[in-house]
Amino acid sequence: MGKALAANTLSFLIIALVAIAGVVAWGQKQFRAAGPLSEDAVITIAPGANLQDATDELMDVGAITSAELFRIGAKLSQRDDRLKFGEYRIPAASSMDEILNIITSGRSIDYRITLPEGMYTSEIIERVNANEFLTGEIETVPPEGYMAPNTYSFLRGDTKQSIIDEMVEEQQRILDDAWENRDPNIPLNSKEELLILASIVESEAGGAGEWGLVASVFYNRINANMRLEADATIRYGLTNGQERLRRGLRESELARETPYNTYQIRGLPPTPISNPGEQAIRATANPEESPYYYFVLDGSGGHAFAENYNEHLQNVANWRRIEAEMRAAEAAAAAAESGD
Repeated sequence: MGKALAANTLSFLIIALVAIAGVVAWGQKQFRAAGPLSEDAVITIAPGANLQDATDELMDVGAITSAELFRIGAKLSQRDDRLKFGEYRIPAASSMDEILNIITSGRSIDYRITLPEGMYTSEIIERVNANEFLTGEIETVPPEGYMAPNTYSFLRGDTKQSIIDEMVEEQQRILDDAWENRDPNIPLNSKEELLILASIVESEAGGAGEWGLVASVFYNRINANMRLEADATIRYGLTNGQERLRRGLRESELARETPYNTYQIRGLPPTPISNPGEQAIRATANPEESPYYYFVLDGSGGHAFAENYNEHLQNVANWRRIEAEMRAAEAAAAAAESGD
């Protein structure tokens, strides 16, 4: 009798162990199997969220089929307390194991905002304020010129002020490094003056890759005690950087004496006239050498440079001709389109 009971007990234990092993194997298979998502989903792990909160979020979007199996798998793999807050993209058909890897990785979705070189501070503030993923108010607006144009990454819910602060820190780093490694012969007395002239170079070069040559023109003028005569400074001064003036300048505006009218004043205006990029700042700190004192657009996206005024006048005449041809071509295209 005792032997039979022992044998039955042993058989039961064996069956139970086999059953448990089968359940474990099934659970492992389900845990690593493709999930039910038919398309990518986005979830948010809030700061302070626990495994239960994450599981509820995943169930809500249909990323997992079993909350209990997900929690057991997280605990057995010792990832239940490794959640990183953030916004995560869960690819379609992700397994529970893959989802746990995602939400414990910290590689949350990052958003980006691009601020091009040469923007006014008012334009940067407007663009940051318009971003739907940033939060809060901009409490401190930096002075003109002191934000580094670039593409910045951020997480949903980051503050607008944090982006502004990051731009300021980056511009200060660029400016400090450029000033420390500047050509010792440039006729500037401070890194603030470097930033002012770099903003003029940025605005006048227009992204044509000619920052070094444009900078050389302004340095040649400074060394010759000539006025800078930069149209961009007048445009900035007319609106104080609150609006982008896109029309041509009037004779009365060229003659008006303002702190920013470099046709009337000698030397630099009192502040930067835009937020220059790193290339413009470094080119202004270490300009190319050239014999040029003048430049004007050449119709190809770049500039025609001249050593003397007579040569410059010829370049200006060429540009006026190109402008007229461009306007005529635009008018002809518009007429043809309306005729259709």
